[in-house]
Amino acid sequence: MLTNCDNFRDMGGIKTHDGHVLKEKKIIRSGKLSDLNDDDVVFLEKYGLKHDVDFRSMSERKNEPDRIPASVSYHFAPVFPVDETRSGNDKWESRRNYYVDEQAAFKDMLDAYNDIVLQDCAKKAYREFFDVLLANDKDDESVLFHCSAGKDRTGMGAVYLLTVLGVDETVIRADYLASNKYLRGQQKKEEVRALQKGEIFAKNIFNLGSVSEHYLDCALGTMAREYGSLGEYLEKELKLSANEQEDLRKIYLK
Repeated sequence: MLTNCDNFRDMGGIKTHDGHVLKEKKIIRSGKLSDLNDDDVVFLEKYGLKHDVDFRSMSERKNEPDRIPASVSYHFAPVFPVDETRSGNDKWESRRNYYVDEQAAFKDMLDAYNDIVLQDCAKKAYREFFDVLLANDKDDESVLFHCSAGKDRTGMGAVYLLTVLGVDETVIRADYLASNKYLRGQQKKEEVRALQKGEIFAKNIFNLGSVSEHYLDCALGTMAREYGSLGEYLEKELKLSANEQEDLRKIYLK
């Protein structure tokens, strides 16, 4: 495993509703890759990594560029022009409402999840993600997709992929919420720092640094309201055809 990367996990082993299983060493999700050490880079090379899909914004990429093996193809697919989830933002202290409204960050996150569904740049990014997944059709080669914390933009990418592969909604939801377990150490560090500025501020920082069923339900509700369902969203907005969905199942399931 990587020593300097939060929320790193191989998605292999997840089961579909019809008894298939996701292959190991084919699809990986994680947080930012900028802090990898030399051993981490070697680990990824030996692991068979061939594609790195970066969902972060231009400024996030510029400030903390990925460290990856030279043999890996890098794909820049920004979900937002700027980081609406603020996972990579260290200027929370400047947001005055975070000191007086304990729901301020929660509302910001709901807005971000609406935009993940509705914004054209987000649709373009996730379509590029699926293009890379479809091209990764050789055995023992893997795709890694990430943002800053690996929980929101990455989390929705995982929701889309697992839905296409036929994984039950309860399992998809559990995989999404698992980011809270993988990020617990980072969350505690942020809590200690945030409490110095008051409990309301700390509550907002917690909401920024974690995932919630409310966030996921917001995105799914927006899809249902605007497009009919998650499945219709994938087909109509991300232009993922029935044949492409079947190809993805052939590539990633056993």
